[in-house]
Amino acid sequence: MRKLKVYIPGVRFPSISVTGNYCYLNCAHCGRHYLEGMMKVTRKSLVERCLEMEREGYVGCLLSGGMDERLKVPLDKFKDEIRKIKEKTKLKINAHVGFVDESDLEWLKYVDVVSLDFVGDDAVIRRVYKINKTVKDYLGVLDLLTSNGIEVAPHITIGLDFGKVHWEFKAIDTLINYPIKVLVLDVLIPTPGTEMANVKKVPVDVAVEVVKYAREKFEGELSIGCMRPFGRWREEFDKKAILAGVDRITNPPRKIIEWARTIRDVEVHYECCVM
Repeated sequence: MRKLKVYIPGVRFPSISVTGNYCYLNCAHCGRHYLEGMMKVTRKSLVERCLEMEREGYVGCLLSGGMDERLKVPLDKFKDEIRKIKEKTKLKINAHVGFVDESDLEWLKYVDVVSLDFVGDDAVIRRVYKINKTVKDYLGVLDLLTSNGIEVAPHITIGLDFGKVHWEFKAIDTLINYPIKVLVLDVLIPTPGTEMANVKKVPVDVAVEVVKYAREKFEGELSIGCMRPFGRWREEFDKKAILAGVDRITNPPRKIIEWARTIRDVEVHYECCVM
């Protein structure tokens, strides 16, 4: 098997929200919950904070936040700051963007990778995100980014449809037609305080079937992202995903890292898994 890259972003690659805890949406799986754990910045503080991070030994950051009414993470309002970060530091930037358009190309050229949540089913988009968008809209963003030479790492969340697994296979079939280097697979976490709080976790073997399908179809690097259930579920899933041949995995339990070293070459990176 190929070398396994283990990613531990929390140490030197923090997630930053440019919207605080605000999001225009209230998605069924998130409910704004995941913004709470992010570092908060303003336009005034972003550049200085990044300068400090570089001095402290950080290697980069995820620029993210909630969606605004345009269904974008409003990073375009930080375009001058993003340019300054790339001019004044060596930090890598992973940007979580939403539905960007041609007007965003001006600042997107400064980021290293774009992380794009991808949903391959119109009904699932309506049920989970409650927005008037379709698969065609997601593909429009993908076309825009790839045709302009911007590296994009699509993220598929296994079980996003209230724990049911069905649309993920078609999404993989669609994405393999694009010039993508890294495909990220997350797994739904039934999160307290959200509409999906009481949804049952996706069975490990069901989630692994999606991983195996992606491994069979996708020729680039396949990554297990940071969003997936914890505890024994993660231990069992991570082990099976590694045996299935994933190239990258984020925040696996320490015992899984040690086990992986017995069967594969392991390399540890302290950054986002799409870098």
